Amino acid sequence: MELAHSLLLNEEAYSQLGEVQKAEFIFDWLRYLEKLLLATSRSDVKEKQKTLVEQLLSLLNSSPGPPTRKLLAKNLGILYSIGDTFSVYETIDKCNDLIRSKDDSPSYLPTKLAAVVCLGSLYKKLGRILANTFTDTVGNILKAMKSAESQGRYEIMLSLQNILKGLGAAATPCHRDIYKAARSCLTDRSMAVRCAAAKCLLELQNEASFMWTTDLDSVATLCFKAFAGSNYDVRISVSKLLGTVLAKAIISKHPGAATSRQNIRRVSLEEVLELLGTGFLRGSSGFLRASGDMLKGTSSVSRDVRVGVTQAYVVFVSTLGGAWLEKNFATFLSHVLSLVSQSHPKVTQTQIDAVCGRRCVSFILRATIGSLGEKAQVAAAKDICQAVWKLKKVVDAMMSDGNLETRLGSTDVAASQHTLVCALQELGNLIHSLGTTAAPLLQDSSIGVLDSVIAVIVHPSLSVRLAAAWCLHCIAVALPSYLTPLLDRCLERLTVLKSSPEAVTGFSFAVAALLGAVKHCPLGIPHGKGKIIMTLAEDLLCSAAQNSRLSAQRTQAGWLLIAALMTLGSAVVSHHLARVLLLWKCVFPVSPKDLETEKSRGDSFTWQVTLEGRAGALCAIKSFVSHCGDLLTEEVIQRLLPPLPCAVDLLTQLSSILKTYGSPLKTPTLVYRQRLYELLILLPPETYKGNLSAILKELAADLTAPDIQVAASTFLLPPLCHRDDLLLLSPLLQETDHRFIEEQLLLCNGIACGSLEYDPYSIYEKDVEGNSVPKPLPPSLSVISSAVKLFGVLCAHVGEAQRLLILEQLLDSIKHTKGARQQVVQLHVVSSVSSFLKYVAGSKRNLGPEEIRRPVLALVMGALESPSPLLRCAAAEAWARLTQAVDDGTFTAALAQVSFDKLKSARDVVTRTGHSLALGSLHRYLGGISSSQHLNSCVGILYALSQDSTSPDVQTWALHALSLIIDSAGPLYYMHVEPTLSLIMMLLLNVPPTHAEVHQSLGRCLNALITTLGPELQGNSTSVSTFRTSCLLGCAVMQDNPDCLVQAQAISCLQQLHMFAPRHVNLSSLVSCLCVNLCSPYLLLRRAVLACLRQLVQREATEVSEHAVMLAKDSREELTPDANIREVGLEGALLILLDKETDQRLCHDIKETLNHMLTSMAVDKLSFWLKLCKDVLAASADFTTITCVDTMQEEEGDKGDDASVLTTRNDDRSHPFTNPRWPTRVFAAECVCRIINQCGNAHSAHFDIALAQEMKKKDSRNDFLVLHLADLIRMAFMAATDHSDQLRLSGLETLLVVIRRFAAIPEPEFPGHVILEQYQANVGAALRPAFTSETPPDVTAKACQVCSAWIASGVVSDLNDLRRVHQLLVSSLTKIQAGKEALSHLYNESASTMEILAVLKAWAEVYIIAVERHKNHRQPLKTTTCSEESVRNGSHSSDGLRDLVHTDLATLSRLWLAALQDFALLTLPSEFASQLPVEGGAFYTAETSENAKLHYYNSWALILHATALWLTSTGFVVADPDEGASNLSRPVTPTSMCQGSSSGAAVKSPEDVYTDRFHLILGISVEFLCSLRSDATMESITACLHALQALLDVPWPRSKIGSDQDLGIELLNVLHRVILTRESPSIQLASLEVVRQIICAAQEHVKEKRRSAEVDDGAAEKETLPEFGEGKDTGGLVPGKSLVFATLELCVCILVRQLPELNPKLTGSPGVKATKPQMLSEDGSKLVSAALVILSELPAVCSPEGSISILPTILYLTTGVLRETAVRLPGCQLSSPVAASLQALKGILSSPMARAEKSHAAWTDLLRSALTTILDCWDPVDGTHQELDEVSLLTAITVFILSSSPEVTTIPCLQKRCIEKFKVTLETKDPMVQIKTYQLLLSIFQYPNPAVSYPYIYSLVSSIVEKLQEIDKRKPEDTTEFQVFQEGIKVLEALVTVAEEQHRAQLVACLLPILISFLLDENALGSATSIMRNLHDFALQNLMHIGPQYSSVFKSVMASSPALKTRLEAAIKGNQESVKVRIPTSKHTKHPGKNSSIQLKTNFL
Repeated sequence: MELAHSLLLNEEAYSQLGEVQKAEFIFDWLRYLEKLLLATSRSDVKEKQKTLVEQLLSLLNSSPGPPTRKLLAKNLGILYSIGDTFSVYETIDKCNDLIRSKDDSPSYLPTKLAAVVCLGSLYKKLGRILANTFTDTVGNILKAMKSAESQGRYEIMLSLQNILKGLGAAATPCHRDIYKAARSCLTDRSMAVRCAAAKCLLELQNEASFMWTTDLDSVATLCFKAFAGSNYDVRISVSKLLGTVLAKAIISKHPGAATSRQNIRRVSLEEVLELLGTGFLRGSSGFLRASGDMLKGTSSVSRDVRVGVTQAYVVFVSTLGGAWLEKNFATFLSHVLSLVSQSHPKVTQTQIDAVCGRRCVSFILRATIGSLGEKAQVAAAKDICQAVWKLKKVVDAMMSDGNLETRLGSTDVAASQHTLVCALQELGNLIHSLGTTAAPLLQDSSIGVLDSVIAVIVHPSLSVRLAAAWCLHCIAVALPSYLTPLLDRCLERLTVLKSSPEAVTGFSFAVAALLGAVKHCPLGIPHGKGKIIMTLAEDLLCSAAQNSRLSAQRTQAGWLLIAALMTLGSAVVSHHLARVLLLWKCVFPVSPKDLETEKSRGDSFTWQVTLEGRAGALCAIKSFVSHCGDLLTEEVIQRLLPPLPCAVDLLTQLSSILKTYGSPLKTPTLVYRQRLYELLILLPPETYKGNLSAILKELAADLTAPDIQVAASTFLLPPLCHRDDLLLLSPLLQETDHRFIEEQLLLCNGIACGSLEYDPYSIYEKDVEGNSVPKPLPPSLSVISSAVKLFGVLCAHVGEAQRLLILEQLLDSIKHTKGARQQVVQLHVVSSVSSFLKYVAGSKRNLGPEEIRRPVLALVMGALESPSPLLRCAAAEAWARLTQAVDDGTFTAALAQVSFDKLKSARDVVTRTGHSLALGSLHRYLGGISSSQHLNSCVGILYALSQDSTSPDVQTWALHALSLIIDSAGPLYYMHVEPTLSLIMMLLLNVPPTHAEVHQSLGRCLNALITTLGPELQGNSTSVSTFRTSCLLGCAVMQDNPDCLVQAQAISCLQQLHMFAPRHVNLSSLVSCLCVNLCSPYLLLRRAVLACLRQLVQREATEVSEHAVMLAKDSREELTPDANIREVGLEGALLILLDKETDQRLCHDIKETLNHMLTSMAVDKLSFWLKLCKDVLAASADFTTITCVDTMQEEEGDKGDDASVLTTRNDDRSHPFTNPRWPTRVFAAECVCRIINQCGNAHSAHFDIALAQEMKKKDSRNDFLVLHLADLIRMAFMAATDHSDQLRLSGLETLLVVIRRFAAIPEPEFPGHVILEQYQANVGAALRPAFTSETPPDVTAKACQVCSAWIASGVVSDLNDLRRVHQLLVSSLTKIQAGKEALSHLYNESASTMEILAVLKAWAEVYIIAVERHKNHRQPLKTTTCSEESVRNGSHSSDGLRDLVHTDLATLSRLWLAALQDFALLTLPSEFASQLPVEGGAFYTAETSENAKLHYYNSWALILHATALWLTSTGFVVADPDEGASNLSRPVTPTSMCQGSSSGAAVKSPEDVYTDRFHLILGISVEFLCSLRSDATMESITACLHALQALLDVPWPRSKIGSDQDLGIELLNVLHRVILTRESPSIQLASLEVVRQIICAAQEHVKEKRRSAEVDDGAAEKETLPEFGEGKDTGGLVPGKSLVFATLELCVCILVRQLPELNPKLTGSPGVKATKPQMLSEDGSKLVSAALVILSELPAVCSPEGSISILPTILYLTTGVLRETAVRLPGCQLSSPVAASLQALKGILSSPMARAEKSHAAWTDLLRSALTTILDCWDPVDGTHQELDEVSLLTAITVFILSSSPEVTTIPCLQKRCIEKFKVTLETKDPMVQIKTYQLLLSIFQYPNPAVSYPYIYSLVSSIVEKLQEIDKRKPEDTTEFQVFQEGIKVLEALVTVAEEQHRAQLVACLLPILISFLLDENALGSATSIMRNLHDFALQNLMHIGPQYSSVFKSVMASSPALKTRLEAAIKGNQESVKVRIPTSKHTKHPGKNSSIQLKTNFL
């Protein structure tokens, strides 16, 4: 194929190929040529032009296929438009000659067609250059058309379209001729030709003004004729033509009268609408014929014409645009509504026609109004409302007249009903889509929306009453705040107007519809409404018999209310279940005998009422079973069952009752059947075992009943077919934007579409298709579909004998009927058997023996050869299910053989299609094809069938079957890939484009092949690359196909290819194809585009986006105008599409695509994304509230940067987003939050303004989020103050994210301030509206969260500024103080619980922050550089915040405690339910406790923390908070815990109150921490631990914990578990802090007991004192009973997790293995340090014996940590774990237990062992030397020497080793180590006990003196050596002080020479280095110090050594002057040394 890529055709390579390859080769070359020509220079093209033209023209004669001829023509056009044009006339002549040719053979046809296409292309490209030849050409083409067949007519029409496009106005001479030709083609019998003609005429009307002036009427009539018998594509094309022409007629500017011969009049809007109306009402028949038919009374407009005209209305309006519609809406509305009004009785003469007519009108209204912006929609709603009022008045007038004059008006009333239904449904839809933005509309009393709707609820027509009820449902879903008031109003009317039949049904419908709305409103309705409704329903049912005029209505209303009540779910229903079951029991007779009596006594009317009641009861129980599944306990099921047998008995009697009373009972009996079947489907068949056979008989009778006339296959069969197979019937069943009206065409004329009046009970059910009105089918149809479902279940549950009998009976019933009836019966029977097989296969049951298979097979076989394609599909699926149910290889093979035989012999289309599909689906459920022989046979037969060009149907089905087989065969199919691919390519290149369905099947085959090849498509072998090229070529052919579904297939194939072999798919051409089709009128194509985009952007978002923009800039025409990619990028185009799109799946895909793009690109294209979101949010923000934000905008001076792509836009250009709807705005607000989070993971400069500005200066392309803060705040503000509640929630969420992310960022220009501070006005303004009284609780709750975050963030330091937001919280606190009663009754009680808790949680957060700040306020508030002023501010603010909270603290603390008490009760396990208070808690009611739990879970943690802090601040000793709170309506306090609030007699003592509170907090914490759910947030766990910490900060709770050991152990175990299950260091640290506090509490307790014992037994002997502390006298610690043991476990857990080497099991043996010491992370070090602190505290909790048993463990761990973390750090610092272990050691060594007499000996032994362990660390183990830090170990030894009792360390062997270590370290080379050693020795030498210090002095002084003398010889080089010298001298000086008198002289004598040796004389001083100078100063100073102190020694030394004396004198002289200056500095140098030694001391020694 590579050889095809050249400018000229490579004829040599071409001639060597086979037939199929030749076609591929040519196609590939032409594709390549098209790209190449555009890229080649003009001169190169001219050079080769002659040869190229010859090659291209020679191809004309080689009969090119459709895609090839299209490309060929395109290339010719491009070639001439680039190169010379002089030979073009020859080419045109040549084409004309080919067309004139007399050769009519089929083989010559492709050449003729190619010539036609070439002409079109040449004229399109070259246009007016060819104007002089075009009349001949057009004449020639039109002449050829007279004899052409359909393909020819199709191509000629498209060619003429191109000619017209190219020539423009120059083609005027031929306009009439072309118009005539196109007219005849517009009613052609081939649908493709009609489409082509419509396109041609659409092009023609651009220039031919007569089409929309003089010939307007005939164009319209022509279009109506074209609609007759049309398919979907024709309706799309023709409606586009008709709509465009009519729109043109209105808006066109006519040429002036002077130029035209006669004055053409302007067409008015009324005339145009009249024209369209004519088509809608009279259809395609002319006026004469219509009148004739009218006389006969047979005229009925065919449905396809009506549907076509409906689409034309929509095109007409969308062409004129939204602004036009807004202006003319009133006229348009009245016209559209009049289509179904009484002035045109024909449209509504039968119920069926009326339903279809109404659907069309609804569709027109929905499609036109739906595209307007929200403001315009509100205006439209007002107009509709006016219309409703007008109609209402007409009806009222008629009704009142009718009372006087025998009700003549009833027919008129009936006629106006349809107009009302359409108006009400559209009003409902409008308000539903507006959501809460419709609030102003409903509040406007001048319009009176609610009044008008409620006024028509009592309309005499049932349909209107239902429509009005549905409208109320929509209002309630859109505006949940109206739900309860509407419900109350309807219930009140229902009670008052109980005696009017219309009112009873109307208002019961309304109540039911409103109850159905509750599940869409998360805030719900008050719980008490259920009771009211239940009582009313009972009342209606009981009073039904009192008045026969109302019996039926009241019965229906009663049961309807109960059925609707069930949708509220178990929480409500459980309270009324007993009453419902009682009513259910009473509605049916008790025994069969009673039923007989009923039969004998009843008459027609009583039976009507009885059946209505029983059907209603069945429906109510069905509703109960489906909505309250969790209440279906065994007991309830037992109570449900008794009436069932009787219900079944009645079912069997129905036919005889019907015979007796005739037709009035026909509908009631049908409804009863349907209800019973529906209920039985839901119940398990075991529950009605006894009645199975009776029911089955009835089902069989229903399915084969003689009176069923109509076959309604389109609703019965699709659920029983496989989804993939339904594609075969795509034109019928495919999903389209017009599905709502197209549905009527599926049903033959006798059947109605679904409509609400067929089943009023569906009004409370959720509609299947989302939010539109439910559309139940008529009872006669729905009873069949229920029967089919039920049959499937029951037939599987009866015995085999009976199953066989019933199946044979069904088979016979088909044989015994004839003609149309036979088709109907066959349809029903096959559906039932399919349903049965599906059930058997799905539930893994057994089909039964051989003889049962026979009738099933016969039935399915019959259906496989049925003329109905749908039935064949269903049969093929049943065939597959049959093999699945039997699951036997031989049986499957036998079935395959049957199909093979049939296919070989049969010649008719039906058998061939049915059996090929049967072959394809045979293995569908068997896990694939495993036999290659079977595969070969299948493939062979299907190849042959798919090449049968005489029947496109057979090709379509065979290819579809082939695609199924490719899927089932999987890898087994490899051997067939090559022939299959060449077959697909051959067909793609040759099948005419008019057979779109064949191409669709080819696409499915190609898709299946690509899936089979899978990732192998990436390979490089020749075969694979050939496959790949063929696949890509196939996709290219399909992309060029005119049919949209084929294009969709192409896109999904490319998507597959891109997944498996991304490198080989040309992304730019794929993206361009996707962009072009983004706004296609075909839903499936748009879905394919988005599914593909969604996949592409997951990998290559940036590339996709760039390609899209490039394409938009390059292309001129192809991009659809709707998607404005050039201006707003692909992302913006997708947002615009999201706003227009209504299909749920598509919207989901758009959002996913945008999310992927945002994730990968938002950070790089930040300005662009933020601008998109801002444009969407600002486009609709037309409220006055925005003004306060605009002020800041001006200051900013619009700092937006222009560098970003596509964002610079002149203001004069229109806004890209016109009025986006609220869901789009909500999505934009969510995007803003996502962008902020994305930036959080990117560069730190996004949240650092100084850094961002600096980087922006360096490179202006840099862009950071913090620079857009003003925009972020503005967007959040716009969203938070919108009319839409969802948008307000999103806006508040955005604001919250902004506050949390930006709160801490300092403002560089104003130190001490943060950047958010300037926006406080905006934040306040955004929050204020959320606290008004009419705001829904969820918005207020969110706003509270934002308030507390804002106050807590510390952005605002000035109290007065804080007060604004604080005031909002105060107002809500006042609102909630009254508890659960005071809040609004609009919503469920749990909504007020949510609001109360949100407020309390917000206050808790503020209080916690206030307390924290107060703690830290010595440190400044901000982390910025601190000036005096900001410190002052900070402290002021922290106190101020505390004062702000303090005023409300009394109230708050009481409410917090009440909330915690509620939470504690709600978290009790279910077995304690009986102990809960009956009326609920402080903030929840008992009935709504389940819903309330969730809100408590969200807020308890912070409330707990705040309460603990408050209790801490009072030290737990506080007066009862009830005092001074008398203003509360109902005080709630924890003192009333678990008592009825009435029994206030037993007042608790304060001690009890504290204890209760203490246990409440502790209990909640322990309950939460010990069973941490996986979804527990970090925030809750941290808050809980902080609460415990706060609790244990004060003595009283500590004493409680200390005195109750079990409690302490319990807490420790819980904390241990938290540490094990949560990895977060912060949580583990917080847990350890609580552990430390528990141990402190235990210590305090032990001390207290010891103290009191000593006080009590002061006189007694000390020995008799009992031992306090753990371990008592034995020293034993019992696991589980010991606090110490639990603590040890926990600490070991922490230490071993950080340092696994501490675990002896892990390291193999207790002996120390050599491992390198390690540095721990910062968190790790903190954890280890905290654990060591706890360990060192433990001995104090034990008795002396106890301390002995734990000491080894503690020492092992402490020395272990020391050993494992003693890392050498620069400057000999100690790592923090080492420091902690030394601190712990010090604590242990100085423990009183070491001195206590009982434990002294044991302790001394153990401590010696520990010292030995530390000494052993030095010695190399296994010959390897460990890299431990000597300083750490020396310090440890020093700690031992200084802190333990002397007998530990003075034992000779240890002492010797210690001295040895010091000696070794003194010898090290490292000066820093020497410094530390000297410092440690200094502290040892100064130790007061000579027994300890003297041995060290004796052993080490000599070597110290030597070292110092050495320094003297060596002369120090650097400061460290100088420090060493300093430290050494200090040690000697200290010795002098410590030494006894007699030795002192010797020591001073040693010291002086060393000091003097460093003195310099005046000459040397000048030239000395700074170090030498410092030494000199230091020595001199010390000498000055020592001299006077020990003067006698000093003098004697001087005397004995004159050299020294002279040196000293010289130095003193020389230094006299400079000493004065330098003394202060030398003091300075001395300082650090001294400091560090002191520091060390305070640390450990």
